Amino acid sequence: MSSAKHFSTVSIVIPVYNEERTLEHIIERVEATDTLGLKKQLIFVNDCSRDKSREILEKYKDKYTVVHHEVNQGKGAALKTGFEHVAGDIVIVQDADLEYDPNEYPDLLRPIIEGKADAVFGSRFLSGRPHRVLYFWHSVGNKVLTMFSNMCTNLNLTDMETCYKVFTKEMLKEILPKLQSKRFGFEPEMTARLAKLSKAGKCRIYEIAISYNGRTYDEGKKIGWKDGVEAMWCIVKYNFLDK
Repeated sequence: MSSAKHFSTVSIVIPVYNEERTLEHIIERVEATDTLGLKKQLIFVNDCSRDKSREILEKYKDKYTVVHHEVNQGKGAALKTGFEHVAGDIVIVQDADLEYDPNEYPDLLRPIIEGKADAVFGSRFLSGRPHRVLYFWHSVGNKVLTMFSNMCTNLNLTDMETCYKVFTKEMLKEILPKLQSKRFGFEPEMTARLAKLSKAGKCRIYEIAISYNGRTYDEGKKIGWKDGVEAMWCIVKYNFLDK
């Protein structure tokens, strides 16, 4: 487990798929946000977008790490590509839409920088932060998946499916060679692998309340019920069938 004195840079990995409407806005927010004195490495992985996301990212290729998939592979595959370019001491996963607010980075980073945690989950279901009111059944599905995951990992998370997963580079080194999920199964897989490190005494996991500005499908939301079914299978697979 890491100590705070080693932390100088945070790597922010941003998978991108058809996000031309929000991409420049999220870049501006990430650039402006406080990272508690840490330098920022921004890593963008364009997962074969069909809109103007590629053209937008090309404007930033001399400033940040920009990688393009020539075939669409899924969020998990894009993140794995991004992780391979990480140079920082701490890693933040950031979606390219505006559902999650980079202004909350300080809260997510603080437990790691203070030496209390090796991984932090940002929970949409802990109290105290504003949430856009949207789909009832999505919230039920998230809670069911989180409960099932907790039963398998013996963790007491409130939001396993959250985008905001923050972890040290040491945790990434343990997990990266094993990552398999190419789509939204990344969330339960990452949770299962961090839980195994926790059981082995290698990873201290914290959870922090975050806000959530969810999107409708008309606004670009991509996850659907089939991804929920896949997540159930991934929970079983990565907790019991995969070492």
